[in-house]
Amino acid sequence: MEQTQDVEEIIARVAALDIGKAELVCCVRIPDPGRPGRRLQEVDRYSTMTRSLLRLADRLVELGVSRVVMEATSDYWKPPFYLLEAAGLETWLVNAKDVKHLPGRPKTDRLDAVWLCKVAERQMLRASFVPPLPIRQLRDLTRYRVDLVNACTAEKNRVEKLLEDACIKVSVVASDIFGVSGRDMLAALAGGERDPKVLAQLARSRMRAKIGDLEEAFTGYFTDHHAYLLAKMLARIDQIEADIADLEDRIGDQIAPFAEAVERLDEIPGIGRVTAHVIIAEIGTDMTRFPTPGHLASWARFAPGVKESAGKKKGTGATGHGNSYLARVLGEAAVCAGKTDTFLGERYRRIARRRGRKKAIVAVGRSILVIVWHLLSDPDAHFHDLGPDFYDNRINPERKRRNHVRQLQALGYNVTLEPVA
Repeated sequence: MEQTQDVEEIIARVAALDIGKAELVCCVRIPDPGRPGRRLQEVDRYSTMTRSLLRLADRLVELGVSRVVMEATSDYWKPPFYLLEAAGLETWLVNAKDVKHLPGRPKTDRLDAVWLCKVAERQMLRASFVPPLPIRQLRDLTRYRVDLVNACTAEKNRVEKLLEDACIKVSVVASDIFGVSGRDMLAALAGGERDPKVLAQLARSRMRAKIGDLEEAFTGYFTDHHAYLLAKMLARIDQIEADIADLEDRIGDQIAPFAEAVERLDEIPGIGRVTAHVIIAEIGTDMTRFPTPGHLASWARFAPGVKESAGKKKGTGATGHGNSYLARVLGEAAVCAGKTDTFLGERYRRIARRRGRKKAIVAVGRSILVIVWHLLSDPDAHFHDLGPDFYDNRINPERKRRNHVRQLQALGYNVTLEPVA
């Protein structure tokens, strides 16, 4: 027999919420003072308006509820969660998959609330990670920045399609049509200039070496219709870029209390200040929520899942879907680290050669996440690179010899080794 971490304890006073957009159903279960071992149950409906939620909070405090559990339903869970949390109640957000509806059981809002309450009182649920208010505000800013960058990229793609429609092939000559020279040319096009020679003369610095090609590229069928659309698109791009710049200033103010953590994360290869901002916004700085680096990697879905049946393991390589914003920046950091002459860079290249780039990105992303956990867990910790030759120095010489012989034999050679005197 081995000891487990489970505690056989029923939460005496617990509440569960089945949340919708306009209303929620609250189930409260407390001990029956008149009959020991039995429980009382109260199920009521409440509006999701603020005043109704405040009445709900007062009722739960009156009943002495020690824990309130709710499913993560879209964004509808946020108003009840924040208000009940502010009222001093222990509020848990749980994954809907952990309370999956059982086949054959009738399904209504009332029955769902009762079922969730019964599961919660037996401590069969795990609380999802909900960061504190400063981290939540930082997360809103960094996620909105990602959305604005995507919107700006989409608008630039529309400009490229519009130019193709007008037979303007400037993107063939210029690698970035939204650079200084490209923007001047596009602005002149939108302003009514049609002469290819005049447009080509707007090139600056190294672009002036391509004036002949630019004149050819600007020879097309650009009409007033195209000019109208181009002006709208350029104005929208300018506005989005101005919003991004303003948002970055706001993020800088919000990240100020975590400046030391940003500096230490910036030491990791592949991670810059913007990436560090996103990582802190998504996982916070309090690593007590994740007991080990493995817990953090599992939460972020940068660890393989486990699926075994009848002694056979199936699909253990899949990681599943986690935090998309965190996965995006970790993937970018892994690719950037793969171009450096560091331990992480060598790790990326070794795995990419054997198993492909996608698996290398996940593996190095997990390594970065483990490093982040250690740096945030210990305020005095700093990143120390093991070096690109770490693997070569640790591999057994006999193993290296066998690998080299096998590679030569695969090329069709008979290998005979003689030790050097």
